[in-house]
Formats: sequence, structure tokens, C-alpha cells
Amino acid sequence: MNNIIELSRNGIIEALKTSVQKAIDSKMLPMIELPVFTVEIPREKEHGDFATNIAMVLSKSAKKPPRDVAKTIVSNFEIKDIPIENIEIAGPGFINFYLKWDWLHPVIEDIIEQGNDYGRVNIGKGKKVQVEFVSANPTGLLHMGNARGAALGDSIASILQFAGFDVEREYYINDAGNQIENFAKSLEVRYLQHFGENVSMPEDGYHGEDIIQTVNNFIAECGDKYLKVDSIERRKILVEFALKEKIANIEKSLLDFGVKYDNWFSERHLHEKGIVDATIEELKKRGYTYEKEGAVWFKAREFGDDKDEVLIRANGSPTYFAADIAYHKNKFERGFEHVIDIWGADHHGHVKRMKGAMRALGYSPDSLEVILMQLVRLVRGGEIVRMSKRTGNVVTLSEILEEVGRDAARYFFVMRSADTHLEFDIDLAKSQSNDNPVFYIQYAHARICSILSQAADEGKYKNLDKPNLALLKEQAEIDLIKKLAVFPMEVSLAAEMRAPHRIAKYAHELAGLFHSFYNAYRVIVPDVELSFARLALVRAVKTVIFNALKLVGVSAPERM
Repeated sequence: MNNIIELSRNGIIEALKTSVQKAIDSKMLPMIELPVFTVEIPREKEHGDFATNIAMVLSKSAKKPPRDVAKTIVSNFEIKDIPIENIEIAGPGFINFYLKWDWLHPVIEDIIEQGNDYGRVNIGKGKKVQVEFVSANPTGLLHMGNARGAALGDSIASILQFAGFDVEREYYINDAGNQIENFAKSLEVRYLQHFGENVSMPEDGYHGEDIIQTVNNFIAECGDKYLKVDSIERRKILVEFALKEKIANIEKSLLDFGVKYDNWFSERHLHEKGIVDATIEELKKRGYTYEKEGAVWFKAREFGDDKDEVLIRANGSPTYFAADIAYHKNKFERGFEHVIDIWGADHHGHVKRMKGAMRALGYSPDSLEVILMQLVRLVRGGEIVRMSKRTGNVVTLSEILEEVGRDAARYFFVMRSADTHLEFDIDLAKSQSNDNPVFYIQYAHARICSILSQAADEGKYKNLDKPNLALLKEQAEIDLIKKLAVFPMEVSLAAEMRAPHRIAKYAHELAGLFHSFYNAYRVIVPDVELSFARLALVRAVKTVIFNALKLVGVSAPERM
């Protein structure tokens, strides 16, 4: 969908190119090749609606001061179809464009017409992308880090879909390997202890209270039926029961968080179908492995890593790294053109070797994108919360949802860039005040719903056909319309940068502009035509707040 901001920006870009060419043709500028330049919306509104650095990037090749180049460009600039009111040269040579106050009015009509599709762009052009996130071991409860990963991954997937990508969300179930063996041993110990046997938990076992609860659930169903069976058989049965329960609990917790996956992929599947073995064999054939001390190694150093990595241990069992290579190879074999992983920052050392493995298998390392996510710290009363009240260990996703609710949790987890540490202020997230960004945004939406409901009850506007948007002349109104107009651009940038925090920030800023407008001007006034125009404006604001919040998994209530 064409957006008036992009259309205007592209019009200025083309006009600038024409202006430079006219200056060259008239010998006002020497024969020069036009370098890359920018036309952007300035941060400060006093610098105009658009600004360009074209004069500064041309200065060197033109052998003239930037301001002189700017004057030449402006003198040859043809306005044509662009609603420009004034052009100024500022600072070292910026050219600022000021558009007529009513140039954005069609935005309101576009928003009302497009509704929930407003802001949708097609930069993805149907490219098939997979976003894999959370993928926590199914041996315990989801914690705060998992929660941030879930909010980020789901929001990134939603934004990419809104930007025209064909997106699939996937959860990788780590249901094989050493951690599952240790999980089985831990379950067995708790099972035997329940029936009075004196057995100790292994040093690397799982000690959480949730393990005891899982075993109690098993006993409630099966009793002491497996007390006398072979240990290997007992562990197998216990772990099958526990994995089914844990994965179901994880899925429920994520659904409660508003996260629904398209696919759950089992690591065990990779081993049972011989995919791991086949992948290692392919690496061998390509010459990227060697044997040392009875183990098979991947030549990771050939791809920039600081050390090689074991693929098959001396005891013949494949490593987690080998399974991970096979998993990523399988992703590309399933037809994904680009795969995005969201990992904790502690996995940063794994990125280079995994990209190297993909290159070794013939895939572009750029097709694998890893977003590293920094830690979350919970804060209550100004103090860091270190322990869970319920588990005595990590604070779980379920506990956070119970205390602050889905909307606050979703927003707070994406309000900062993934590569920054996040302090989650529980007291702020629960507060019903303007300091709470979620409340502030949702209150704007609810307030507009109330205004529209009041207008409908009065019935004055039923016979009016089209609002006279030329009546929207106040600076607060213009600022609102400008903010509405840039939403599609924000969606594009958030998609390209994998940055849901941009959408969260945008929604907060839009709500702020609405509250400022509302505090300064009444929407429903004696002038029916002005009321009708302002009702169209706030209706557009309501639509865009709804669309923005939906992208980050937050609801837009009609009442507060």
C-alpha cells in the first residue's frame, strides 16, 4: 500500500536528482556522479517535514562549500506535485523542506478505509522466514529470560508478517542428549524416595520442586507399578511421562502469554531419522572434519572461530553442537530462505561456529540470523528480586503473568532493544498511572472509544457524508496526523531491524500526542463540522494504536 510519507519523500528525492542534473547541464555544477544521500524526517519539527544531506555529500566532488552547493540545488528545484510551502538551507548545508499544513489530511481517509490493515507494507515480498525462539529445555518451568525471548520472538514474527514476509514460528524441543538422561535420573530418584528408598540425587540432577510435583502426578496415575522394574525401563517411562507434562505446561504458559507456535520440532526426531548422522557424514565428505583422540571434530577455525568443536565424542555419541547443525540444515531443507534464532547473550560464542557450519554445508551464513538477548532483572520497591516465592529458585513466566498480567508483561519485555539489559519494574507494571506506558497507551484507546460512543449516542453526525479535514489546523492536530502518517515507515524499520521496541515506543509517543491534543481541545464541540473532522482524526488514532499494540501482543481495551 502506498503511504503518503513515502510518496512525498520519494517525490523530493526525484526532484533533488533532477535539480542536480539541471545544475550540471547549466554548468552551475561540474560533471559529477551523484553519491548516496538521505532524505529523512528531522527529529526536531522546527527543522521541517523533511531534510536532506545531499549538498554535504556532493561538496567534495563539486569542490564547493556545502552551503553553496545547497543554494545551487535549491535554485534549480522544481516543486511540481509536492505540496512544499518553503525550503530553507540550515547549519553546514542541510536543506529543509516545509510542506503545506494540509498535505497529510489524506492519511486520515487512508486509515479509516484500510482499518486494521493500515501500516501493512510489503518489503518482505513473500520471502519465507522462520523465527525460532524460547526453545527452553523441557526439564523445568519457563523463567524470565524465556519470557523476554517469547515476547521478542512473537513480536518480531508479527511485525515481519505485517511487513509482507511469509513467517513461521517454531519451538525446538531439546528432548535428547545428556540433559534428558540427567532428567530421567532425577525423576527416578524422586520416585524411589517417595517410596522410602535411600537414594541420593546425582550432582548434576534437577532439584526443582516442579520435579517432585511431576513425580507425584506420575504416582497418582501409576502408583508403585514401576518400583521393581529395570532401572533403564523405569527411567524411560518416567521421562516420557514427564516430557509430555512439561511440554504441555510450556505450551499452556506460552498460550497464556499470547504466543502460539506454528510448529514444535523434536530434537529426538533428528536422531531417530538419522539426520544427525547424515549431516556429520556430509561434513566429512566436504573435508571439514578430522579425528583426534577417538573423537570427530569440526574444523571451526577455518571459519573464523578460535577453536574447533567436537561433533562425535570418543564414546560414539554425537554432541549437542552436531544436532544443532543438523537442525539448522533441516530448516533450510524445509524451504526457509532466512532463519532467525533468538538466543541468550551467553550463547554468543556459538554464533560464529554455527554460521561456519552452515557455510561448510553450502548455505549462505547470512541466511542464518542470530539475535542475542541480554538479561532481565526484576525490580520491586527499588530492589532486585532474586528468588521466586513459589519455587525458591527462578521467577517463572506464570508468576509474572499472575502478578502483572499479559499486556504489561508483553509490553515491558519488548520496550527495550534485545541487545540491552532490561530492568522489569513490577510496581510500575502494575500501576494505573500515566507513568506506566501500557496504561498510558491503553487509556488513550479507551478514551477515544468513549468519545466515539458519546458521538454515536448524540446522533448529530449520521447525515454527514465526508469530514471536512481542512478544518484540522491546530498544531496539536497536525502533529497527530504526522505521527499517524509515519506508522507504515515504522513498521518497515521495525521489520528490517528486528526491533519491536520501535513499535512499542511509537505507540507510546502516539498516545502522548493524543493526550496532549485532548487536554487542549474538545473533540465534540458546538461546531458540528469541526466535531466531525476531529472525530475522524481520533478514530484514525484509535485504529493505529490498536494496530501498533497488536504487533507487540498487547490488547487495546475499549474501557479502563
